[in-house]
Amino acid sequence: MITLPQLLIALGCGLIIGIERERRKTDRRAFAGVRSFSLTAVLGALSHATELAIPAALLIAGLSIVSYQQINKNEPSVITQLALFLSFVIGAVSLTYPEVAAAAAVIVALTLNWRNDLHHFAQVQLSSAELRDALLLAAAALVALPLLPNEPLRWLLGANPRRLWGLVVVLMCLQAAGYIALRVVGPRLGLALSGFGSGFVSSTATTAAMGLRAKQQPALLHACVSGALLSTVATFVLLFVVTVTVAPSQLASLSPSIFSALLCACLMAGISMLGIRDHGNYVQPEGHAFSLREALVFAFILTTATALVALANDYFGSAAVQLSAALAGLVDVHAAAASLLTLSLGTNSEESGASAAQVDYLLAILVATSTNTVSKIVAASLSGGKQFAIRTGAGLICILAAAWLPYFWRLAAS
Repeated sequence: MITLPQLLIALGCGLIIGIERERRKTDRRAFAGVRSFSLTAVLGALSHATELAIPAALLIAGLSIVSYQQINKNEPSVITQLALFLSFVIGAVSLTYPEVAAAAAVIVALTLNWRNDLHHFAQVQLSSAELRDALLLAAAALVALPLLPNEPLRWLLGANPRRLWGLVVVLMCLQAAGYIALRVVGPRLGLALSGFGSGFVSSTATTAAMGLRAKQQPALLHACVSGALLSTVATFVLLFVVTVTVAPSQLASLSPSIFSALLCACLMAGISMLGIRDHGNYVQPEGHAFSLREALVFAFILTTATALVALANDYFGSAAVQLSAALAGLVDVHAAAASLLTLSLGTNSEESGASAAQVDYLLAILVATSTNTVSKIVAASLSGGKQFAIRTGAGLICILAAAWLPYFWRLAAS
């Protein structure tokens, strides 16, 4: 049984689409305006409630076909007819899924309203190479990735093919994000925002992506360095979140090192951004948004490192906490920190001397951060060349020193 609120939701959905279509009409007698769309959405709701949806749908489809045959030859578009039928469907959906219906009505209205912008983007702004890259990225993420086996394989040194290809997709997305940011807001803010956002996914991969961009366009060296350093800002922000989530009792021990490194990372990135002055040699990016070959090479290197870490952990055992932290940090400092913090909870619950245990786990996390910094410097050297590696490496070393400073200060004070 249909209720008044459901009927009003259907009417509102029809009004949203109908008002947009009414403003597009060049002739008041043209097909379908605000009243037609509103009534169609209400008809969809009523027909669905009374099990007359099929006859009503045929009626709307027939009216649309007749109107299309009589349409002005100067405007041979069927978009209004399709929108009218969508209004009918949305009205029917509003009975059982009102939130979905409301969202669909807004999306349809926005799509109709952005007609000129979408046409200009597709025909003028988007190049054929960019379209090819977008389709290649979509195929890699939506077609190839789900088809790969999600289990370790011996002939891949124990690597998981889906995770391996996932690394390729991540790096391609990071490169594409930097490319889009460059086009939208320019090199000063574009790469910085891209680096910070991508750092939450993988700071090491972001550093490699920024290095590739700097190698392709040397005029963006300072901007790429700032993006790489801002990805390290994201690393310590995420490390703080991991600490609060997994082991908030360790926050007092870890927060001095986290915030010291965070402040230094912001300072280093800011200094690098100040070096972005003249872009006379900068050319707005055209062509490919990412390099598939470079993404495959980097994913292979990172996967090989992961396999070596697993073999080393199996050989030395889990008792060597510092060594395990160093090996895990080569790949992902957040995973290493989460494991160590979880282990610290069990240790602290069994031991009365909590402070000693905290210092030990703080040291292990700092060791993991150090090896992760080494992997970033190696990634910068392999991807970006000498100048990028020197500038990024200097900033990373300063950030690492800032992270260790509170620990050594505590040792000196004790």
